[in-house]
Amino acid sequence: MADNIKEPTHYIANKIEPIDFIIQNEFDFCEGNVIKYISRYKRKNGIEDLKKAKQYIDFLIKKEVEKTKKV
Repeated sequence: MADNIKEPTHYIANKIEPIDFIIQNEFDFCEGNVIKYISRYKRKNGIEDLKKAKQYIDFLIKKEVEKTKKV
């Protein structure tokens, strides 16, 4: 029986687990969540996960826009 906490099927089906990719590339919280939701949407929550990823992309866009205004 699979351990849904340590090895959830919606992540281990990928060649690289999202958490390993996120850590190795030192992505921040929002970037990591985009990767997480995009990598699992087909196997878990479908459109809901895509909307969550979009929300984090919107946070990143807002942060970048605010940076340009401070320059």
